[in-house]
Amino acid sequence: MLPRPGRQASSSLHILAVVGDLYYALADPTRRKILDELAERDNQTLFEICSRLAMKHGLTSSRQAVSQHLDVLEAAGLIVTRREGRYKFHHLDRRPLEHMADRWLKPDRHRRPDENQHD
Repeated sequence: MLPRPGRQASSSLHILAVVGDLYYALADPTRRKILDELAERDNQTLFEICSRLAMKHGLTSSRQAVSQHLDVLEAAGLIVTRREGRYKFHHLDRRPLEHMADRWLKPDRHRRPDENQHD
């Protein structure tokens, strides 16, 4: 069964929205620092992330501001959260970054070999 034309366009728009969210999330320097901290030490609470940002980077953002940054990162698929009692732990998910890198860094099998070389 062939997909309906509207469905393919809808799916493409969804992919564009996700990629756009990823770029938007990575555009902010504070969010990149949060990702750096989670890459260095995964599964942190909001309090731990705020403390590390203040100590290591001199960022004195409010917990509410950091929480909003975490929401953007979660919406972009870059972090996954897990609740344990009254604590919420944040885990870095590298898969969206790997998919983005694969898009440009892996050679396209449909191109001729000389087309994959950089000028």
